[in-house]
Amino acid sequence: MNDEFMLRYARHLMLDGFGFEGQERLTNSKVLILGLGGLGSPVAMYLAAAGVGHLTLVDDDNVELSNLQRQIIHKTDNIGLKKVDSARQTLLALNPLVQIKTFPDRPSVDEITALIEGVDLVLDCSDNYNTRQVLNKICVDLKKPLVAGAAIKWEGMVTSFDFREPTSPCYACLFDPEDNLAPDNCATLGVFSPLLGVIGSMQAVEAIKLLIGEGDTLVGKLAIFNAKTSNWRYLDIKKNTYCTVCQ
Repeated sequence: MNDEFMLRYARHLMLDGFGFEGQERLTNSKVLILGLGGLGSPVAMYLAAAGVGHLTLVDDDNVELSNLQRQIIHKTDNIGLKKVDSARQTLLALNPLVQIKTFPDRPSVDEITALIEGVDLVLDCSDNYNTRQVLNKICVDLKKPLVAGAAIKWEGMVTSFDFREPTSPCYACLFDPEDNLAPDNCATLGVFSPLLGVIGSMQAVEAIKLLIGEGDTLVGKLAIFNAKTSNWRYLDIKKNTYCTVCQ
């Protein structure tokens, strides 16, 4: 640990339950973030700032003007760029110690499986129901922790799944893959911009706790936040005995 490392992460190093060991675990961790939009923006920025050593960014979209209301990792000058390239610029400016790999296309199941095989944890920051189910199944099969978030209009939710533990439920225990739900669409329904920051920040909190093995997580719980009332609700998630994915 050199002086730059000590100074950059000083507030973590003095933190009970974190310290040098926790920071070293973060530095050696590899994390995949799927989606560099409203949720992926704060997730990526906080994980990079916190010192996660290796980030893999997956998103096939380009930056658009309408994104900038909530996707804080992107800038006006980056309109037209691939989101992964725009995000990479911001993250390296924030913390040049982080190694960043980008995947600027829509990955096939085989491609995303290969990417997940090489990381320690996955963050689902997508806005597509089918994508969420695919990520969940791969993480179940590979026993990789998964942190999932979603937000639309005034309400958002976040939960964690730790498939290293046989008692952990999965996303399909909560939402049946056969339901074929229509995707949330903020282009037609709208979304309150700071809500994405709240949910994305909570995803980063969950990811870091899972990576360093400290604190209680949301495994087995779904946290729901209403930005209009500033109210949090917590629902228990039980492992479904008849789940077609994790049983």
